[in-house]
Amino acid sequence: MMLLQPLYSIYEWYISHNLDKSKMPKHVAIIMDGNRRYSKIQGNMPVIEGHKRGVDTLENVLEWCIDLDIKIVTVYAFSTENFNRSDKEVSDLMDLFVQSFLSISTNKKIHKNKVRLKAVGKLDLFPQKVRDAIADAEKSTENYHDRLINIAMGYDGRAEIVDAFRKIAKEVKAGKIEPEDIDEDMINKNLYTAGLEDPNLIIRTSGEERLSGFLLWQSSYSELYFTDSLWPELRKVDFLRAIRSYTQRQRRFGR
Repeated sequence: MMLLQPLYSIYEWYISHNLDKSKMPKHVAIIMDGNRRYSKIQGNMPVIEGHKRGVDTLENVLEWCIDLDIKIVTVYAFSTENFNRSDKEVSDLMDLFVQSFLSISTNKKIHKNKVRLKAVGKLDLFPQKVRDAIADAEKSTENYHDRLINIAMGYDGRAEIVDAFRKIAKEVKAGKIEPEDIDEDMINKNLYTAGLEDPNLIIRTSGEERLSGFLLWQSSYSELYFTDSLWPELRKVDFLRAIRSYTQRQRRFGR
């Protein structure tokens, strides 16, 4: 593997310097899949260690996005279904979330590059310590507008759409709007991701080829890219291939 590293570095340089800058995605969304499988294939590695390696990968990806001038990143960190995992894994993940969010407040790279952090989803499902850590991270970056990272937590795309319609239904019931007033723009404004531009590209790792409830409304015209790499193993060259694939596609939007 050490012998291949120089070749990968050359390949990374080649791809990054031959990307069509006029076709770069502004918003990349990522389904970070494969942490548990990664820990299994390592042998005796505890599951939480796989998740910790995944956090390291996310930090790398954010750096790559900054280098490529990708302004918005949305990552699928924890679905509502993930609460059904073992009590031990869920408890360990809650502690990891607290540690990760609190570290953002002092992360020099986050502040140097003016990255704003926002968590989206059913945050009320999480323990108070996690919500407090999220609030701390959001507060410490709230004045940044150059870049944005959205962490989807307690997230489910169908639940998001249902919740949006419930909000709108209350407005109709209260006589504030008429059913005829409901349009795509109104629905967008009531989603967890209200005000956010739809993702141009959605990447999923680990070889699975489905969205698993991620950004179902927002992904109508998103380009999809699937890679076999498990999330903790994702290399820069894998990420660059995804970006290159996007820039090479003809986006017709139904025309």
